[in-house]
Amino acid sequence: MLEAPNRRPARFITFEGGEGVGKSTQVRRLLNNLAHHAIEAVRTREPGGTPKAEAIRSFILQGRSEAWGAGSEAVLFAAARLDHVNQLIAPNLEKGTWVISDRFCDSTRAYQGLTGGVDDKLIDALENLALDGHTPDLTIVLDMDPAIAFRRVEQRAVEDGLQLTGDRFEKEELDWHQRLRENFLDIARRNADRCVVISAEQDEEALEAAIWDVVSARFPELQGRPVS
Repeated sequence: MLEAPNRRPARFITFEGGEGVGKSTQVRRLLNNLAHHAIEAVRTREPGGTPKAEAIRSFILQGRSEAWGAGSEAVLFAAARLDHVNQLIAPNLEKGTWVISDRFCDSTRAYQGLTGGVDDKLIDALENLALDGHTPDLTIVLDMDPAIAFRRVEQRAVEDGLQLTGDRFEKEELDWHQRLRENFLDIARRNADRCVVISAEQDEEALEAAIWDVVSARFPELQGRPVS
């Protein structure tokens, strides 16, 4: 995206998908693979990534904004994203550091836009304001049947001895999550130059390998680089 003289271009990669598909795990694994290929990268997430954005994240996921409606939530997400871009994403890309984000603008379009019924014109305007030209170079959409995803979440909670409570969005009914899945797939179809859909219904190692195949094929600077 942004390139300084005599410096490799920094890449901006985002992970998208429904609840429980393994985005956070695969973000960590991708950062490890990039480090092994001598690529400096930072991990972040949305909503969040900066102190102000994390405060908005907590407010939304606790359900405190639910009564305001999907439109107000979209505005809150955009406010968090604007700070995230200005304070973390843009500065890192400008200095040549790759940015890997667990969710980004496609989640707002899928959750508040397509599922929440927020008008496309509002979503477009908020996106243009918040991104300021920082569109991801690659978006990996992890796809999984929501019923399988939630069984995995429940199993991990049992294994970790945790009580499964769910946040603002995890508490929605299964048919809501099925519509969310279709929304992400539709976004990927309409942005085929940027988005790649990968089935998350495979073990973590196989999924990691599939993601690396996509990333290394997309960015020529990774080909032939030494492995540390």
